[in-house]
Amino acid sequence: MDPEHDAYGQLLRDHVDGEAGREILERDDGLVSVAPPAERYFAVREEWSPREQTAIERAEGRVLDVGCGAGRVALALDTEVVGIDVSPGALGVSRDRGVDARELDVTDAAQLEGEFDTVVMFGNTFGLVGTGERAPRVLDALARVTTDDARILADTRDPHATDDAVHREYHDLNRRRGRLPGALRVRSRYETTATPWFDLLTVSPDEMREVLGPSPWDLHEVVARDEGGGYVAELRKS
Repeated sequence: MDPEHDAYGQLLRDHVDGEAGREILERDDGLVSVAPPAERYFAVREEWSPREQTAIERAEGRVLDVGCGAGRVALALDTEVVGIDVSPGALGVSRDRGVDARELDVTDAAQLEGEFDTVVMFGNTFGLVGTGERAPRVLDALARVTTDDARILADTRDPHATDDAVHREYHDLNRRRGRLPGALRVRSRYETTATPWFDLLTVSPDEMREVLGPSPWDLHEVVARDEGGGYVAELRKS
């Protein structure tokens, strides 16, 4: 990512410097919302959501942290962790905190050396599969860089777990344009900086199975879920 558009990385750096404001999330239907405070990207394990605290117990062996951000997953695990992200600012913060963090899109994960036993996709980063069309490329790349008995701990949100009319209308818009209901087109804004628009996919467990269909992965188990529709699924190779 061009540093000029790295709103997320700037937010993390400002948080480290004690000067962070608030991140703004914009959706392509015009919806604008204020994100939770930047502290969440630095939370220690005991401060994570209950579903993440439950799921992380399954992380073992050599771990790949997809969308590593400020490095909270790597710093919480007593094992070898490699983090990848596309945000130069986030990578700088992670490295300053002692994390082995590398600038790499998840579609290029197969460029990494060695094999991983666990892939962690927390903070809704399963959504980085992007779209139904992009997902097989992402999932194949992760298959090629993992062991035969590897697992993916995939955090996402069931988009149907809402009664909000604005979100329901967005689901209908997605259906009309041939997309999954929970396919988001979003960007992050911070102060005067905005990231490029990108796709972020949220899915129900049944929709996740549909997305996984052409890939080497199956939904092995929903490990933990919360009342708001968030859940972590464990994926295993077919």
